[in-house]
Amino acid sequence: MRHKVAGRHLSRPTGHRWALYRNQVTALLDHEKITTTEAKAREVRSLAERMITLAKDGSLASRRQALAFVTEKRVVDKLFAEIAPNYADRSGGYTRLLKLGPRRGDSAPMVQIELVK
Repeated sequence: MRHKVAGRHLSRPTGHRWALYRNQVTALLDHEKITTTEAKAREVRSLAERMITLAKDGSLASRRQALAFVTEKRVVDKLFAEIAPNYADRSGGYTRLLKLGPRRGDSAPMVQIELVK
């Protein structure tokens, strides 16, 4: 039984899974949209929104927390300087999932996750 077990395992060990999440959040914040499977996107969405909420705070502690998760300093600088001010009056819902249909090779449901303008 999976009572009170949150999140998806994605058939990966914990370290691999967290590395995947960190890389995808970094790519999303850098490019402002990425294409991935639906399961990965649903997990990445909550982490990306958490990073944007940290950036809206703007404190040094928030910046250090973001730097501990996002893999590139340049992306954290962009997050705090460009992305977060766009969402100053928004209290959540910074990302959008657009369904693209099944992937050709294995019919995995694909989505495009993007930052809402």
